[in-house]
Amino acid sequence: MLESVGSLTGSPWIYAVVAVSVLLDVFLPVLPSGVLVITAATAAAAGSTATIAGAAGQVEREVPSLLVLVLCAATASVLGDLVAYRLAWRGGDRFDRAIARSRRLTRAQERLGAALSRGGGALVIIARFAPAGRSVVSLGAGAARRRVTEFLPWSALAGVAWAGYSVGLGYFGGQWLGASWVGAAVSVLALFAAGSLAAYVMRRPAPTA
Repeated sequence: MLESVGSLTGSPWIYAVVAVSVLLDVFLPVLPSGVLVITAATAAAAGSTATIAGAAGQVEREVPSLLVLVLCAATASVLGDLVAYRLAWRGGDRFDRAIARSRRLTRAQERLGAALSRGGGALVIIARFAPAGRSVVSLGAGAARRRVTEFLPWSALAGVAWAGYSVGLGYFGGQWLGASWVGAAVSVLALFAAGSLAAYVMRRPAPTA
């Protein structure tokens, strides 16, 4: 797996590609942003430098920095959340009607509003791991006109938690299973397992007082 994307993971462009993918997947959840982060982190598990055979002999190739990967992914996650939040905030009645037609969005909006009103936003963090959960919560918070000071800190925590978890999976998977497609595949499966658990938690009815 790493061989097929070696030219990308060995280039500074990997950070830009990861950032753009994470930024946009709030609108296009099918983008493989988590897979990209894990693949880059698995490449980092190979060491600070790697050598590849080139036409002129052995060439040193830099591998991604774990810290920069976490910072890029977390920052892009928060920026994407804010863009979705602002678009939903400014969407007006048309967006409100679209929310009302979606039972999933309506239920998430209600649960998010209740959680933020109680001073907690664990739902924002959980949703970051669920498929499309980030989109549902960010759009729901904007449509509900939640204050940015209520939403932003939890979005930042969610971005850091998701980025750290994804990078950690890729790195330690590569360390334990080898910096190959096997280590990356197991790490991706662990990310999907966390997403399935998060989706299950989001589907559960909100507790009644």
